[in-house]
Amino acid sequence: MIPIKTDKELQLMRTGGKILSEILSETGELLEEGMTTLDIEMRIRKMLRNKRVKSPFFGYRGYPSASCISVNEEVVHGIPSKKIIKNGDIVSVDLGVTYKGYNTDAARTFIVGICDEESSKLVSATREAFFAGAKMAVEGNCLYDISSEIERVISARNFTLVREFVSHGVGRELHEEPFFVNFGKKNTGPKLKKNMTLAIEPMVNAGVYNVRILEDGWTAVTADRKRSAHYENTVAVKENECEILTENKE
Repeated sequence: MIPIKTDKELQLMRTGGKILSEILSETGELLEEGMTTLDIEMRIRKMLRNKRVKSPFFGYRGYPSASCISVNEEVVHGIPSKKIIKNGDIVSVDLGVTYKGYNTDAARTFIVGICDEESSKLVSATREAFFAGAKMAVEGNCLYDISSEIERVISARNFTLVREFVSHGVGRELHEEPFFVNFGKKNTGPKLKKNMTLAIEPMVNAGVYNVRILEDGWTAVTADRKRSAHYENTVAVKENECEILTENKE
């Protein structure tokens, strides 16, 4: 059963999503060469406290941080550490916000300084794939209409979609039904209904789609050590177009 939110629940997610969007935007502005990923984590924790919200990531299945910060070949779930950010790195920041019992989830991949052309195209394609998929999150469409559009964009750019991690529902819980891969056939999967809320998150590799988990039990890296990008927003299904709850509208 895919949860359908009431208008009141959706308003709580809308407020939390705005806060999450603000934190990610501020994080992108403060990122610079010489910082460590732990520096970024500590700044994020301060922003969470100042905005009087919490991250649902901290303690989730034992995860030790408020955010996931993944650099270059790290795909997702990078644990903040003393790793130093360098010019030309791409840095993915994945974060959730819990506001009055409701969760939103979003991620961005930022370019630090000037990166190589392939990395720039990878980050751009991942963002483009999210928006192509999100346009299909409309009442009456099928779930895998979203995935099909994501796959179309990434295949055209000659990149690959990670298969081990998926998009998912979000709201009362950080991870809810439905769980769905970011590739698939149009006109398949359950019908989308108004006020379903989905965390759509393409994870895209420059090389092979395969990933490996490091010894910390969390950090996923590309099997060939080529770079990976991640773009995610929480969206609400609507009648004519989706509402993106975690993206600045300015």
